[in-house]
Amino acid sequence: MARSNILIIEDEVVIRKSLYKFLSKQGFDVSEAGSLNEAKDFPLNQFSLIITDLRLPGPIGTDVIKLAPNVPVLVMTSYASVSSAVESMKLGAADYIAKPFDYDDLLSAVKALIKNTEDSLSKPIEGMVGQCEPMQQLYGRINKVAPTSTNVLVLGESGTGKELVAKAIHAGSKQSQKEMISLNCAAIPESLIESELFGHEKGAFTGATNRRVGLVEAADGSTLFLDEIGELPLEAQARLLRVLQEGEVRRVGSIETINVNIRLIAATHRDLKSLTQSGHFREDLYYRLNVVKLTLPPLRERQGDLEELADHYLKTHCEKLQKPYLNFSEETRRLIVSYRWPGNIRELKNAIERAVILCEHAVISPDLLAIEIEHSPPQDPQEAENTRPEDLSLEDYFQKFVMQNQDGMTETELAQRLGISRKSLWQKRQKLNLPRERSKKK
Repeated sequence: MARSNILIIEDEVVIRKSLYKFLSKQGFDVSEAGSLNEAKDFPLNQFSLIITDLRLPGPIGTDVIKLAPNVPVLVMTSYASVSSAVESMKLGAADYIAKPFDYDDLLSAVKALIKNTEDSLSKPIEGMVGQCEPMQQLYGRINKVAPTSTNVLVLGESGTGKELVAKAIHAGSKQSQKEMISLNCAAIPESLIESELFGHEKGAFTGATNRRVGLVEAADGSTLFLDEIGELPLEAQARLLRVLQEGEVRRVGSIETINVNIRLIAATHRDLKSLTQSGHFREDLYYRLNVVKLTLPPLRERQGDLEELADHYLKTHCEKLQKPYLNFSEETRRLIVSYRWPGNIRELKNAIERAVILCEHAVISPDLLAIEIEHSPPQDPQEAENTRPEDLSLEDYFQKFVMQNQDGMTETELAQRLGISRKSLWQKRQKLNLPRERSKKK
């Protein structure tokens, strides 16, 4: 099991080093910073716990809460008072401890906070990063459906990580000891797809010089993952339906049926319901597949996860390419968060890999991402006249835009203009304390 990692933000060196030594001996991975500005050099959302002094040089310790909203923050201060404790908790601190403190009490608080956080979050999925609400719901559903034998339909735009979901379901299933068999239906010519899936006998068609076992047969007792199932031809759909209904497969050119027991996970970026209405997808197969439906949110609706994802892939690519750990400049971080990422996770991952390869210094500048800016959410014309992007932080821009336009726009219209979902708009309102005022008109 991975060890919990803790960040200590404390300007008094003696106290910071003492905490570092004590917590390290308890088995934690510990990092340290002398101020909030120093702490920003770390990927904050990847810590299990942040311990910070309230009074620091520069920004106060509780400002870290906004920078790492998914990480519990333990605030310590020598200015112990009821008012400062209450104020820290109001700002979102998970707990509060006064100096001088007893180390046993501190350890108890640290362990409790880490355990409570782990218990409150859904079990993490290997290879998947992000703690936004849609992803938490997805983790929970994956953990529930994985141990069953139920067929699963995974929906999401290209590049959102549908294959990762399939692997996670298989890893948590009773068939996990066997290899998951995968096929991208869009990558196989229509003339060969039936042979690839169901196998063929020698001489079944021109070029069939040997008997071939299909992927359905190979997946017996395991999981079959069919990506882009919306591209599957109707004839192959009929054969697949028989596999799901009767538990048997017949090779092309054979009269013999073979019993198989597979768990099917299908994925697509297309609207299968619309395809059934247009006659391009069998309705009976659709209902066989659509027992449990899991939907991955596009990256533009996961703004709270963007920096964590970017830091994760930055670390991964630095290790893969054997380069020293790099950092994003502030301008690069703003670009990462504001960009719409039409290619989703795949585009983000590739952009960061390219930047790591090309970077010749310790800091990655925005141009190294080579992002096509025209895909970014359009700025309101009035805002464009008065404000350049670098003049406002993203939160300032959001707050100003909402306050100026909410009287003349619905929530749906506001969300569309900002390039986010209604749910993301509501979450940002809560975070920035911007409730929508009800109309006073009678």
